[in-house]
Amino acid sequence: MNDIFSNLTEMTGFSTMGWETLLMWLIAFLLLYLGIKKQYEPLLLVPIGFGVLLANLPGAGLGVVDSSLVMNLDGSYMSLLDIADKHGIMNLLYFSMIKTGILPPIIFLGVGVLTDFGPMLRNLKLSLFGGAAQLGIFSVLIGAVLLGFTLPEAASLGIIGGADGPTAIYTTIKLAPHLLGPIAIAAYSYMALVPVIIPFIAKLMMSEKELKINMKKMDKRFPPKHEIKNLKTVKIIFPIVLGVIVSVLVPSSAPLLGMLLFGNLLKEIGTSTSRLADAASGPIMNTATIFLGLTVGATMGSDVFLTSQTLGIIVGGLLAFGISVAGGILAVKTYNVFSKKKINPLVGATGLSAVPMASRVANEMALKYDKSNHILQYCMASNVSGVIGSAVAAGVLISFLG
Repeated sequence: MNDIFSNLTEMTGFSTMGWETLLMWLIAFLLLYLGIKKQYEPLLLVPIGFGVLLANLPGAGLGVVDSSLVMNLDGSYMSLLDIADKHGIMNLLYFSMIKTGILPPIIFLGVGVLTDFGPMLRNLKLSLFGGAAQLGIFSVLIGAVLLGFTLPEAASLGIIGGADGPTAIYTTIKLAPHLLGPIAIAAYSYMALVPVIIPFIAKLMMSEKELKINMKKMDKRFPPKHEIKNLKTVKIIFPIVLGVIVSVLVPSSAPLLGMLLFGNLLKEIGTSTSRLADAASGPIMNTATIFLGLTVGATMGSDVFLTSQTLGIIVGGLLAFGISVAGGILAVKTYNVFSKKKINPLVGATGLSAVPMASRVANEMALKYDKSNHILQYCMASNVSGVIGSAVAAGVLISFLG
């Protein structure tokens, strides 16, 4: 009788459960709560959170295994059929779609369709602040190396400062795939906290006078000297020209930036490619997002996540994010010292890739201090350039360290 009960116990997951499993469940439930109840990045936090839960179901075999377990004796990877047979669906999805780096560029294709470069093209000067906001990436990279991370690991950690989930995932896949889970969680969690982080840093660094700088009034006092006459044509030419230039200068950025610009081109051409644009930003992007979230979450077994290195990633990612926001604000404040036409430093705070959330947050903050101070279109100029800047920064890091 005892043998029967013993066998029944071993059939269930209770025999392999420990405190680590329960803690990972709590983390999964927290991510699901933030996505479902708080509506923080639900399209990604919900799949990631459920992926974490699946990976930590005892005995289910739904966690992503170490790469060494899917290799043949000669060092080559098993076929996808063998991976599916021996390690299950999550590993099949991970090694076919994540490890190969396919999904982040596909998501960038959809992001490109949803991106409007118009505000940036009308305010090219403001796009420079999208570059300044990448300061957090390289600052934290240096700090992480000093704390013991390897250069590739530090680069993957620093890229969180770009506030772009797919870019962070793509960079980590190329440079430090063993850190994919914690870095993805940190990147998307901080993106979800943009409504908290940007106002907090802005209030610390900006005076009330700066917060009240009215961009439209500044345009009336100092009207732009040059205006784009045929914006529609420029918006079609822009992704083609930029794609060629950046890809020649930083080839490693082409997979992300090229797909982003192609998606944008499909949108700007108009009705003749509208079906392609709808597919890229709809079913294709949504499918990629589901698989990306689930498989990234499935990499987070307790043995990977519950380490001191993970704590360093969480703290370092927050610093990278914060420094990027601060860097953009400082860049605008420096510019204002030498220019008669002042810019609201909130524009610099949005030089991240969190489009359009960062711009909306900054606009709402400006309106609290002046109900007529609508700065959304100006923030979008910096915000959209931040998407390009983070992709280029990722390409540079991959070129040097990949």
